[in-house]
Amino acid sequence: VQLQASGGGLVQTGGSLRLSCTVSGRSYKINDMGWYRLAPGKQRDLVAGIISDGTTSYEDSVKGRFTVSRENAENTVYLQMDSLKPEDTAVYYCYAKIQRHWGAVPSGYWGLGTLVTVSS
Repeated sequence: VQLQASGGGLVQTGGSLRLSCTVSGRSYKINDMGWYRLAPGKQRDLVAGIISDGTTSYEDSVKGRFTVSRENAENTVYLQMDSLKPEDTAVYYCYAKIQRHWGAVPSGYWGLGTLVTVSS
């Protein structure tokens, strides 16, 4: 199982970016999906998550600006980021909790990360 993220880049304050992350490889069920970020000098924090029924959760600083969604048929999770701020600058990591086969305990998997830089 691999997670491939894309969509990072350099954007000005107030701009938008859309991250995507696709799960490849054999799996029975993908449960939670979402995004963490790691900013310089800070710990890795959950930005947004979405579970299999579509329920979402967000870190307080991104509420109203970021939208997480998933396309189950394509095993893909997205993060639409609007009204970006310099403090959003970080490496963004996608994750997925995956059940590899029926009856297995779900395990967490991570993508390699994609850099988002917001200039002031």
